[in-house]
Amino acid sequence: MTNPSADDARPADAGRASAPSEARPNTPQGAPPGTPGAWGDAYDAEAAAEQAKLAAAHAEAAGTAHAAGDAQAAAEQAELAASAAEAAAAAAKLAATRAEITYAQARVAEANGDEPLLRLVGIGKNFGPVRALIGVDLDIPPGQVTAIVGDNGAGKSTLIKTISGIWQPDSGEIIWQGRPVRLHVPKDATDLGIATVYQDLALADNLDIVQNMFLGRELLKHWMLDEVTMEKQAKRTLGDLSVVTVRSVRQPVGTLSGGQRQAVAVARAVLRQAQLVILDEPTAALGVTQTRVVLDLITRLKSQNIAVIVISHNLSDVFSVADRLAVLRLGHVVAVGPKSRFDTESVVDLMTTGTSKRLAAATAEHS
Repeated sequence: MTNPSADDARPADAGRASAPSEARPNTPQGAPPGTPGAWGDAYDAEAAAEQAKLAAAHAEAAGTAHAAGDAQAAAEQAELAASAAEAAAAAAKLAATRAEITYAQARVAEANGDEPLLRLVGIGKNFGPVRALIGVDLDIPPGQVTAIVGDNGAGKSTLIKTISGIWQPDSGEIIWQGRPVRLHVPKDATDLGIATVYQDLALADNLDIVQNMFLGRELLKHWMLDEVTMEKQAKRTLGDLSVVTVRSVRQPVGTLSGGQRQAVAVARAVLRQAQLVILDEPTAALGVTQTRVVLDLITRLKSQNIAVIVISHNLSDVFSVADRLAVLRLGHVVAVGPKSRFDTESVVDLMTTGTSKRLAAATAEHS
């Protein structure tokens, strides 16, 4: 019988390493994630804490950057607002200066008894990026002929349409008989006493002279057209203007010559008690005889103390009837004054270059 060996006598678990205790508190440094037991749980908690700290640092950095961006945007907005306020202050200062000048001019004119019928102060008109009128200052005295001259594109048509109420100025002020006015539509200008005769004359060729002169303002009697009164007034108005070349006031306008048609258009303005008559190229496309008729008509308007603005390219006609000249160039009034200050050469210089050595020399000589 075989005796059991010493090895057989040892317990079954003898020589085996004992299993680690579940309660061992220390986690080996650098233990991998997912280590079972307390070591793994401790490592996971430490990793979560590190991630939380990193996330907090990212959040703080993002918050700082966002705050910096907001601060920069706010600074830019503040700078823009300051620039806008500065521009507004400059504009207000300029407007106040213009108002002071206008008031001073009005006081001087009132003291001299020669207050202008119409005064334009700093008139500006833009069409998109195009500046058609830039700071136009102009006085129109009563009972005088003011000629406005300038090359094509100088702003002449824009100016008279602004005075006539077709276009409203973007800046500046219109003063009529000493008080500021706003002309929203042409009727506003007409009601004040401003009448404009355009190149096309706005006459109906199929109607006679009387019908054209009262078109839109017909006189009524017992709910019917008062033909007799209208015919008498038409004859009297034409007679006051020395228009004696028409055969009959019942003659269709389509049968009249160019000068006669111009006379009918002007007579219509006078009939409506206009105090200012604006004539746009009144002698364009007219012969010598017809031109003389129109120029005589302008002179008779002046004799009736009616102010006249003449827009013309014909400097010979301008110098024959005008009392004052205003020269426009690229939207600016480059010169204005009595006719005696100018001659044809100086006006051409002003129209083309904006300056004139002849005018400057003459001014220095007189001063």
